[in-house]
Amino acid sequence: MVIYTAFSDSELTAMLKNGEDGVYKEIYNRYWDKLYYIAHRILKSQEATEEVVQDVFVLLWKKRRILEIQSLPVYLAAMVRYEVYRHVAKDKKDKVNEMAYQTTLTDFASIDTDLENKLLLEIVENLSNQLPEKCRLVFQYVKLEDRALADVAEELNISKKTAEAHLTKALKTIRGNMGDVMHLLF
Repeated sequence: MVIYTAFSDSELTAMLKNGEDGVYKEIYNRYWDKLYYIAHRILKSQEATEEVVQDVFVLLWKKRRILEIQSLPVYLAAMVRYEVYRHVAKDKKDKVNEMAYQTTLTDFASIDTDLENKLLLEIVENLSNQLPEKCRLVFQYVKLEDRALADVAEELNISKKTAEAHLTKALKTIRGNMGDVMHLLF
């Protein structure tokens, strides 16, 4: 049984190229904490730091046969820095994509709301067109064009009380028919 803790970094690096499992475990145990510290200073997140350090060790194992390592601690520290930069860039890109997605959702919600409002307005206009003429005019001027009831009464040459009565009748009729239309629609 080989005791890898007795080997120097250069010897471990040479043996790593041969794919010795025990060598990899020794490098992992020897440098995990140091690499974690380097990554955590920048990332400030335990989860992200662990992910980055783990990625470094996976990459080390995958490329073990082609790596030319002069100094193992320097090489691993450089790998961590580059992996941190990649992680930060990916995280930034993800946040930009998330913001774009949220904006798209908001736009769709806005479009959906606009369509619903237009549909409701069209339904109300159609229902108001079925009212008697004076009743329809009072309703459309007051509710759809947002004009004052007194001005509408004066323009139609009717008393304010009559205009109020027409408006009340229109609202009652439209509300009653609105339930039927909404039930059929939805």
